[in-house]
Amino acid sequence: MKLTKKQKQLLDFIEGFISGQGYSPTFREIMQALGYKSVSTVAKHIDGLVAQGALIKREGKARSLELCINRDTTTDVTTPWWQQLEQEAKKREATADEVAHEEAAILRKALDIVKGA
Repeated sequence: MKLTKKQKQLLDFIEGFISGQGYSPTFREIMQALGYKSVSTVAKHIDGLVAQGALIKREGKARSLELCINRDTTTDVTTPWWQQLEQEAKKREATADEVAHEEAAILRKALDIVKGA
């Protein structure tokens, strides 16, 4: 996934805000911090990142943005959210816990659907 300069700037801000505050910023806080003129501009950019799979936004809830990618700051490479699920499934499969194995199977089914397998 290739991010535009504005998308990267927005994700950097959200990531830093969450790291510092422990919760996500409001659209108004994003608008003020990044110098946008309206909240609707922020919403448009957020919706684009949600569509790309870089963010999760819970409708009807304040401060509900979540990052869905791991970013390597040295190379600026992004990892899609579904790769994170693959890693989580592998961790759960590696345990001796039966419940974890069932959860891994559910994750694998979801990944198959996402990947169109």
